[in-house]
Amino acid sequence: MSGSVRVGLTSGKVHAGGEAGTRPAVSVAPMMALTDRHFRFLARRLSPSVLLYSEMLTAKAVIHGDRDHLLGKDVGEGDVVLQLGGDDPQELARAAAIGARYGYVEVNLNVGCPSARVASGNFGACLMAKPQLVGESLAAMREAGLPVSVKHRIGIDDADSYDDLRTFVDTVDEVSRGVASAYVVHARKAWLSGLSPKENRSVPPLRHADVHRLKAERPELVVEINGGISSVEQTAAHLRHVDGVMIGRAAYEDPTLLARLETLLAGLRPVALQDGRGTPEPSRGGITRRGVVEDMLAYCEREVSAGTPLAAVTRHLLNLFKGVPGARAWRRTLTEGAHLPGAGPELLLEALAAVSSAVADEPLAGADVRSAAERAEVLAGDDQMLDLVGAFADPG
Repeated sequence: MSGSVRVGLTSGKVHAGGEAGTRPAVSVAPMMALTDRHFRFLARRLSPSVLLYSEMLTAKAVIHGDRDHLLGKDVGEGDVVLQLGGDDPQELARAAAIGARYGYVEVNLNVGCPSARVASGNFGACLMAKPQLVGESLAAMREAGLPVSVKHRIGIDDADSYDDLRTFVDTVDEVSRGVASAYVVHARKAWLSGLSPKENRSVPPLRHADVHRLKAERPELVVEINGGISSVEQTAAHLRHVDGVMIGRAAYEDPTLLARLETLLAGLRPVALQDGRGTPEPSRGGITRRGVVEDMLAYCEREVSAGTPLAAVTRHLLNLFKGVPGARAWRRTLTEGAHLPGAGPELLLEALAAVSSAVADEPLAGADVRSAAERAEVLAGDDQMLDLVGAFADPG
């Protein structure tokens, strides 16, 4: 990826491009059954700059499973981080090496998932109780040649004080010899029993201040924050305190948020990708829903001709018109038609026809880049806003 251009970047440790400060400041969280290759292709149409993640895959699945099915990706997805789950450093290293061959730009270790099924495999959030093993795993994964990072909670069960968080990070960093390109911290603790994974995303209170403090006390580390962040303004506010922001379900429930984030990160500047071809540059009028649909139409044609069910792609498009006139008709057309025998890409045009041109052609990003960025900067300057983020944000 030599010679790639990055915008809206953090400072600090090297990312995939091999140059200091080349890690995007905003990413989309790995989400099971959501951030598959079809969603990632859609997300990249909306934002050339954000860093995308795969769904979590276990190291064992990557080693022994159908790799093309699990790891296959389209060049149009751009830079994607492979998230792995596991507790065996050597298995994780093997899986990381396989991920490198499939074109992923970084490998992330999952130390945040609280589900009982994951815990039974001795990985996910339960590994916060084993920082030595986490450090050893990161060091082994780094031997595969890709940058490595770790996504974790602020704590687990009763080991949830700020001191517990700092001790975990310090131990991991010492044992791994500082190999982590980023510590991505979900600003909620996790209960390993008694709460479902869904409840663990909303019941434990958000503690953004702990993540801000971690960055302040460990400025040499790249620290990114995740949890309950759902707007450009909140993102800009947090970026005053940490190196990066990871957006979770807000980006799936309203994917146009990614286009609005693009105005904050990159305006209309294109970003070069691994293969040197780059992502499509937004039009002069900015990214529009019609433009996204047209890109997805061509993608669907390729996928359906290769045997992919149309519904596997269109399920990720249902929220593209969320909150605007015609959204219900758009969703109904796709939902009812995608599963019918013989359904093809033309269904997208049928659904688009149910939406007015004014809505379809309204710029989502780029039409007023300066004012959007300035507005976010003004809001970011108000530290009182950060108190409201924790009190009112949606689960992330």
